[in-house]
Amino acid sequence: MAAPLLQPSDNNLLEVKDLKKYFPIKGGILRRTVASVKAVDGVSFTVRRGETLGIVGESGCGKTTTGRTVLRLEQANSGEVLFEGKDVLKAGGRQMKSLRRDMQIVFQDPYASLDPRITIAESIAEGLVIHNIGNPKERQERVREVMARVGLHTAQMNRFPHEFSGGQRQRVGIARALIMEPKLIVCDEPVSALDVSIQSQVLNLLKSLQREFGLTYLFIAHNLAVVEHISDRVGVMYLGKMVELSGREDLFREPLHPYTKALISAIPNPDPTSRRERIVLQGDVPSPINPPAGCRFHPRCWIARDICREQEPALEEKKKGHWAACHFAGQF
Repeated sequence: MAAPLLQPSDNNLLEVKDLKKYFPIKGGILRRTVASVKAVDGVSFTVRRGETLGIVGESGCGKTTTGRTVLRLEQANSGEVLFEGKDVLKAGGRQMKSLRRDMQIVFQDPYASLDPRITIAESIAEGLVIHNIGNPKERQERVREVMARVGLHTAQMNRFPHEFSGGQRQRVGIARALIMEPKLIVCDEPVSALDVSIQSQVLNLLKSLQREFGLTYLFIAHNLAVVEHISDRVGVMYLGKMVELSGREDLFREPLHPYTKALISAIPNPDPTSRRERIVLQGDVPSPINPPAGCRFHPRCWIARDICREQEPALEEKKKGHWAACHFAGQF
């Protein structure tokens, strides 16, 4: 990968370098490792302070695993994750606990991520208890403030998760992350389990909180329309690799990778009078256990040539601020 993509900058809050996460497959009586699922295979990107970097791709492309590995909820096989210059992957227990205050996550399933046995006030305050922040009265007051900020009534403090709707439960998840006053929040498909009418409310809430508190988001989603609405820059992943990275407007106006172009063509068009060329990809996504040689997208690519089957393209800057991993970027 070309160096300028990861050029150090005081404005970078997060720098991910050649991150790899493989899941072993066990077999035989002795349960030896016989193969590996290459979920994340050499991903690099930066996230600037105060911005939203969207990561998009089909199910199984590795985007969620990337987010979880950045937070060390999954242990990486190799690579670097630098948060404000500190190596997250090498941090000891005490340092990692300190880092977790600044790096929070909002999970995809707002019900599964909440303990059904405790009230939402206890769930929201749990981080404060773990980090020994404030006394019980101060924690309760802080919970009230955060609940009000995310649109929840303080009269609901002592209710349990099953008493809330999906949208309300996701607001609880956002409040739980926000109460720690983090600098980075990984949003792992935070609206995919919600009704469309509720999705816009949650997205607008996230944008409002970002402006108010100066938050930085790593926003993971498979819906390009959602990513286009909330992101400043967008990274596209395919089969464990980052295949394109660009500013939002540039990427949606002029995608350079054929996979990105195919994804954008699938976005529903609200204007019935305009027509958009629909690109239907042939075949299934190859197995991450044994990905194809060369470019991983070549078995489904309509512009693939011999070089695509033999040589893996590097993620290179094709024009200012626009990166693509394709031998024939933009030539379609």
